[in-house]
Amino acid sequence: MMFTLYMLMVGASALTIQHEAHSVAPENCRFRGKHYKREFRLEGEPVVLRCPQVPYWLWASASLHVDLTWHKNDSARMVPGEETRLWAQDGALWVLPVLKGDSGTYICTTRNASRCDEMSIELRVFENTESSLPLISYPQILTLSTSGTLVCPDLSEFTRNKTDVKIQWYKDSVLLDQDNKKFVSVEGTTRLLVHDVSVEDAGYYSCAMTFTHKGQQYNITRIVELRVKQRKEETIPVIISPVETISASMGSRLTIPCKVFLGAGTPLTTMLWWTANNTHIESAYQGGRVTEGLRQEYSENNKNYIEVPLIFDPVIREDLNTDFKCVVLNTLSFQTLRTTVKEAPSTFSWGMVLAPLLLVVLVLGGIWIHRRCKHRSGKAYGLTTLKTCHQDFLSRVK
Repeated sequence: MMFTLYMLMVGASALTIQHEAHSVAPENCRFRGKHYKREFRLEGEPVVLRCPQVPYWLWASASLHVDLTWHKNDSARMVPGEETRLWAQDGALWVLPVLKGDSGTYICTTRNASRCDEMSIELRVFENTESSLPLISYPQILTLSTSGTLVCPDLSEFTRNKTDVKIQWYKDSVLLDQDNKKFVSVEGTTRLLVHDVSVEDAGYYSCAMTFTHKGQQYNITRIVELRVKQRKEETIPVIISPVETISASMGSRLTIPCKVFLGAGTPLTTMLWWTANNTHIESAYQGGRVTEGLRQEYSENNKNYIEVPLIFDPVIREDLNTDFKCVVLNTLSFQTLRTTVKEAPSTFSWGMVLAPLLLVVLVLGGIWIHRRCKHRSGKAYGLTTLKTCHQDFLSRVK
């Protein structure tokens, strides 16, 4: 970690404006696109635009001697130029103080003897009015009926190497003083501690500090929008399956679901998994013959359930002596439910074999009777002959 910080510091110090005699021509620069983060700032405050591609160069460039320049997309002239409010320092463009006319897209160009890159970053400057709050605010979320912290963001350029950081917090333009038990500004940090968060705590907060440059003080303001979310209800989970014993045929594929009832509780904070002889399935069966299926979360009649199946592909005799457990855990409870696999009884029976054979005998017997009766047929002896044929068949069967 210390080595990484050292490399970043060395790289940043080297990324100053250095005009090298053998740098890549501007027309050969590769544009890497617009930086994802836009800078929204208040008029009259100091602004620092960090060159977006500097991290790429710190690790990808073989040489730390880099020529870094800035220009605005609607102007061909370099910045900083004659304007004393703008200057470059440690790979960043400083604007102090920023004016509404400074709004626009700024392009940072980094080049050395073999490479040239460009990236842009957007700056928008607003007046400090109530209508600007949604545009310049940073959303932060705290949970109802808990304690949490708000952070005054994007101040690293002004607080670096300082141990006496002083931040003043306001709620709806009212100063939150140090005697307030509900809100506590953590001394020496950029954090505000909020005790027992309520719905009424939601809204806009502003945090402010002063920054001194060449003997002149400037105000820095950040707007934080606190959003309060409902606390997720948690209940004691109940394992409702599997049953104690599962029957399976050797060599077959088997799926055993572990189903857990949560009621109105949230599945997000509930963990569910299987063990074999108190070992996680992945460790017990590294070959993948027995695996956990995908976790499913669903509702039935407005009640929440989660389910994780245990899949055998296939079942072997070793599984009959294994202790399988379904395990469920959340902040309120830890539960297990044991199940074992037993070999299913054989479905072979002599009745199933003899039944088709008996049917064949009856069919053949019927055919034989029919043919024999044809030879003895006659109008006068029809009834007698039929009886005789029937008796003959019965005697032969016996």
